[in-house]
Amino acid sequence: MGMHIAIAGNIGSGKTTLSGLLAKHFGWQPHYEDVDTNPYLPSFYEDMQRWSFNLQIYFLNSRFRQIVDIMRSGKNVIQDRTIYEDAHIFAPNLHTMNLMTTRDFENYQSLFELMATFIQPPDLLIYLRADVPTLVRNIQKRGRDYEASIRLDYLKSLNDRYENWINNYTAGKLLIFDVDNINFQENPEDLGKIIEGVQANLHGLF
Repeated sequence: MGMHIAIAGNIGSGKTTLSGLLAKHFGWQPHYEDVDTNPYLPSFYEDMQRWSFNLQIYFLNSRFRQIVDIMRSGKNVIQDRTIYEDAHIFAPNLHTMNLMTTRDFENYQSLFELMATFIQPPDLLIYLRADVPTLVRNIQKRGRDYEASIRLDYLKSLNDRYENWINNYTAGKLLIFDVDNINFQENPEDLGKIIEGVQANLHGLF
């Protein structure tokens, strides 16, 4: 049975970048979020209310499929974002912001609860904590057209939900890095600290 590491964090917190760097360092197989081929994302940012349910179902499907692949592969894997973030953060946030109807949200929740009975949480969850200015800076830096219109209140609301979820997280080992004060992409020392932290938490997982 392989080891499942996952990176959680808001849009623009650096999940994909860190997934790649850690995969390279430890020799893990990376599983990235499906953003470039996601047929709903551009539509969603143009009209969130219309496309919220479709997008969340797409993510739920692709993330569940990913976990099934991870479980079957038996390899050590690092995953960029978890199925739990979709269910505990993104979907409820859309519902609260009146961007997803109650019947759609309940339908979604019911499907997630069923899926959750078939899967295991990651062995180690790494949470990248970032404030909104840091997120905005990173989002602007990568320059995805459809992300240009992301609302600040949307990012702030997601951040609040992330904090709440992480503060109550008990499903497995948890490691938190405050990315406002570190730059693991450009500073090898910062990356070294993260690698040390991960290494320390891996004891007992192998």
